[in-house]
Amino acid sequence: MKVVVLGATGGMGRAVSRRLAERGDRLFLLGIDAKELERSAADLTLRGKDRDPVGFAECDLEDPACFEQALSLADAHLGGFDTVIVTAALFGTGERLEEDTVFAHRLLVANFANTIAFCELARKRLLSRGGGTLCVFSSVAGDRGRKPVFIYGASKAGLSTYLEGLDHRFRSEGLVTVCVKPGFVKTQMTAGLKPPPFAGEPDQVAALVVRAIDKGTPVVYAPRAWALVMFVIRALPRFIMRKVGF
Repeated sequence: MKVVVLGATGGMGRAVSRRLAERGDRLFLLGIDAKELERSAADLTLRGKDRDPVGFAECDLEDPACFEQALSLADAHLGGFDTVIVTAALFGTGERLEEDTVFAHRLLVANFANTIAFCELARKRLLSRGGGTLCVFSSVAGDRGRKPVFIYGASKAGLSTYLEGLDHRFRSEGLVTVCVKPGFVKTQMTAGLKPPPFAGEPDQVAALVVRAIDKGTPVVYAPRAWALVMFVIRALPRFIMRKVGF
């Protein structure tokens, strides 16, 4: 595959990129830290089967003006990409988002409106060449309105709905949409938070994601246990959800 990864320098994005590089896929990395991008590109180039140079460019999810140019650079480096993976997002605890309305607004715009804007540009490029795969990280937080994450969850609920509709609309035209719904994963994003019983490791999640991309699975929960957990949570009556703190 010829893969563009937005959010490739940390956490799950880095873990997925490593797996792809090691099996021989070609990569182009997008992120906000030029030095980290350069280091990650050099590392992935060495890990690659054929040592094909991994390209990179700065791309900030909070700055939609840079999206088109970043995708054009990826296209030029890869000779036309066929897969786009989006792991980038903003995160904040429920307490912070409730108190800091400015940051809450930034998060909602980045995780919902700007992520969709990026996906739409990628979608048009992929369809123009006959199709491809668009794999985007949402979250289990978007499956149900829950006390601790209702603002962050709202941004991911909207994104998940978009990805489901995208899959219904364009799968027949060759666009494969994969919506990844991680539960708690031990990354820099969740550093300092108490992990729940089903907390996952980045490489564990990456293995599930790569498998889902290869199979064209529309929705994947990672770790897998979260599929059952969220099935139960979605079934709980509202009066019970008001009483529990999960």
